[in-house]
Amino acid sequence: MHIEEFRDYCLSFPKTHEGTPFDGFFHNAHSILVMYVKEKMFCFFDIDKFDACTIKCDPDKIAELKEKYNAVSEPFNLSPKYWISVCFNEDVPDKMLKELVRESYDLVVEGLSKKEQQEIQSETE
Repeated sequence: MHIEEFRDYCLSFPKTHEGTPFDGFFHNAHSILVMYVKEKMFCFFDIDKFDACTIKCDPDKIAELKEKYNAVSEPFNLSPKYWISVCFNEDVPDKMLKELVRESYDLVVEGLSKKEQQEIQSETE
């Protein structure tokens, strides 16, 4: 998968936007692109390297994913209980990666307020 395809996919979900919030926090942070639903992040990746993305994941699935795929590993700088990193163009098929990103988006939406969830729901109808 290439960067524009992946970026477009992430931005295709309702109420999503992108940003670079880590600029100035650490070396090369200006190249970390974060995908948000409302104001909560559900995915981020380095646009200069485009070697992996970090996404939220169902804690009950993390061990199984790590066991099954070499491309799934600990996240960068986030809780490994809720987040994973997935390397691009390795043993996780693009279709599966897209499903994991969609699940990340859905998990974040579930954590939003009922009002925010209703706003998103009304956009999809």
